[in-house]
Amino acid sequence: MVSALAVDDVAAAPAFTHPRAQVGPRLYVGRQGIFGHDGQVHGYEFLYRTGRSAPVRVDLWPAEAQDRATLRVLQATFSPLGVRALASDALVFVNFTRAFLVGELPLPEEPNRLVVEVVESVRADARVLAGLRRLRARGFRVALDDFVGLTGQVAMLPYADYVKVDVRDIEQRGPRLVELARSHGATLVAERIEHPDQMAACRELGFDLFQGFHLEPTYVLNRTPVPSPQVERPAPRALQAVRPRGPVLETTASLGTGAPELGRAAR
Repeated sequence: MVSALAVDDVAAAPAFTHPRAQVGPRLYVGRQGIFGHDGQVHGYEFLYRTGRSAPVRVDLWPAEAQDRATLRVLQATFSPLGVRALASDALVFVNFTRAFLVGELPLPEEPNRLVVEVVESVRADARVLAGLRRLRARGFRVALDDFVGLTGQVAMLPYADYVKVDVRDIEQRGPRLVELARSHGATLVAERIEHPDQMAACRELGFDLFQGFHLEPTYVLNRTPVPSPQVERPAPRALQAVRPRGPVLETTASLGTGAPELGRAAR
């Protein structure tokens, strides 16, 4: 659970913005941890949220609306405060649509932090596969989300650093799905783990990383930018009238951020 947001203390890439994000007066993002066997955070998945407690079925939206949702997640995560304010030194997993993979929309220049998570609706045609090769060449890691062994997903396996498998699909399809997911050496992530017995079963199947409500809920973080205060300086004559007789110490107040707005929401 995050108690406060801190500004990066190291040099960071410029904040990510894009006009098609169409950010309104409030900006929210969901965050859920991805954990190793030792319970340590390996990364965080960042998800589109509107500020409500219930999740939004972005996967049912038209392609252009899904693109806009991803842009808003990127703008909330790679903000002027820096990505470390939300993820410390962990990796950042974000769902990406076809437009980003084929180069029609930009990604933040953070290949050492950002994991490109390919949503299950992306069809693996020649342009998408070429885009994955380019992203890997630029240093980005690639994750396949909701892997169920579809032909297109199998075609993308050679480019995947991570393969995420929903425990419900494991229960339906069995261990062969897990064997296929690891066939090209990717790190396996079990997602939507909600009970201890599911966690134990995934450990036994050889999963490397784990995600779900059993480990951590999705926290909704308020990332609305805080405007800088505009202080009107008094006219010199008025300032002279109220100047104290004792010595004056000039101080510069730094604008910080309070604790984020948290809420529980399903992934």
